[in-house]
Amino acid sequence: MEMPRIGNLTLRNRLVMAPMISNLANPDGSTNEAHIEYLARRALGGIGLILTEYTYIDGLNSRGSRNEMGMHSEMFLPKLSRLTERIHSFGTPVFVQLVHSGGKALQSLNAEKNFAPSSVEYNGITPREMTQYDIAEAEERFVKASILAKKSGFDGIELHGAHGYLIQEFISPSLNKREDRYGGSIENRIRFPQEIIESIRSEIDTNLGIRLSLYEDDSGGYGPDYGLKVADTLANIDYVHFSAGRFASPGSTASFYHSHAHIASRLPKKSIHPTMVVGSVTTPEDVDNVLSKADFVSLGRALLADPFFPAKYSSKTGNIRPCIRCNQGCRNLSYGEVRCTVNTDTGFEIFTDVLKGPLSGEIEIYGGGVKGMEAALYSAKLGLKVTLIEREDSLGGQLNQFSDPYKKAEVAKLREFYATVLKEHGVTVELNTNGGGNGVYCLPDVAYPELKPAAEIGIDSTIYKYHDEALRLSGSTRVTMTERSLSSLDRDRQIMYRKIAESAGIVFVKEIEKPDISLIPERQYDIMTAIQSGRNSVRTHLLPQINEFV
Repeated sequence: MEMPRIGNLTLRNRLVMAPMISNLANPDGSTNEAHIEYLARRALGGIGLILTEYTYIDGLNSRGSRNEMGMHSEMFLPKLSRLTERIHSFGTPVFVQLVHSGGKALQSLNAEKNFAPSSVEYNGITPREMTQYDIAEAEERFVKASILAKKSGFDGIELHGAHGYLIQEFISPSLNKREDRYGGSIENRIRFPQEIIESIRSEIDTNLGIRLSLYEDDSGGYGPDYGLKVADTLANIDYVHFSAGRFASPGSTASFYHSHAHIASRLPKKSIHPTMVVGSVTTPEDVDNVLSKADFVSLGRALLADPFFPAKYSSKTGNIRPCIRCNQGCRNLSYGEVRCTVNTDTGFEIFTDVLKGPLSGEIEIYGGGVKGMEAALYSAKLGLKVTLIEREDSLGGQLNQFSDPYKKAEVAKLREFYATVLKEHGVTVELNTNGGGNGVYCLPDVAYPELKPAAEIGIDSTIYKYHDEALRLSGSTRVTMTERSLSSLDRDRQIMYRKIAESAGIVFVKEIEKPDISLIPERQYDIMTAIQSGRNSVRTHLLPQINEFV
């Protein structure tokens, strides 16, 4: 079989790590060991190509998030070179994705005021319109950043022309109202990215691609035919990477309320350029689906859930820890770093577990919910002979109690994953059995109050449990929820849950005078904390018996 190629590179497979915001770099934009090892773990996992998260090109007004990686100073070169060297050690090429955030730049982190092709509103902020001088300067900064990338050992560059950032702002008819040579016709609207491409090509020899939004989800946004035409009109690029969206959800990060491979499903046909597609690709079947329509598939959240997805997919062996598309840890990036609900190692790759196998002996785990299943799997991986005891007739615990059908369908994959890997690791499962020995008790650490049946119920709580309870009760009870009850959900889940809830008769209000439940914790007990607790329960149980510490 012919090996896939991008530009002058031959890749080991057609799977690419998507550029996802991690916030793992330093506040000044430099990289560090935690960030490098986060990327390196995905290289170790067998990915064919790594695209870094978006990387800002100047210290003036291009930065879009806290702890975003920067590519605008030579002082970054030693650590950037360490990053590329580490990834190359696994035989994996790495491209840097360069961005100017334009009208979406985070003003509190930038020295100068935002600008954009046209002075239109960007989520409550109206930037100034770029002058011809601004355009020329921005193009030059992309070139300078590209030169630094080349010096740092990056194998290529991806220009970020999606998601409402500066390049897409020129491309989008809704955002570009200019009447000069950079606005109006499609040829004029793509002039800005095309000039950047040509300028980079004139300065350095490198692989060069562009990420584009195939379509915009926003009202009045352009459709897939326009997005494909933009791609095909651009010249002198090695590939096009299709994402989606501008400001409105779901964009590329669709929650479990949307279909899998949702962007690929709207691709009219493959571009004339080598084509890469991202968007809700979380299973091997999704990969096959995308690769039937494109040359490369871009994996995002799936690699947060399981860095070894590529190796397992390619070898057809091993069980993939599933991304459940909950958009919790991976999208909580306003003030935090990247995390994953089902993989508590994500973002902490630099750290080593205090316990190391192989150990000998037996251990009993009491409780077959997420906490107990993770505890049993963790113990088995340490080399222990494990018995998992559950009083109910099936594993899953609170995973079996979801009322939201969309959430239930995705979470079922996590329950099935545990059932399969526990069996493969030789864990003995005893159902309909009450535990009582000297083992590890893995009942939930927090038991939230149950809602008592009533004709009317008022809910003022960000706890996920009560979102499901509201849906379950809505068939026989008048349910009212506060607006702030949805604040624990990411934007897409807020929009979609509210739509489903209102169709079920649930009413949303600003305040409820005497709610039946009022609980707004800073941190709630969820799947992630249950997994962490399961592992910690085993560590606490075993540490007194261990003489060697890492």
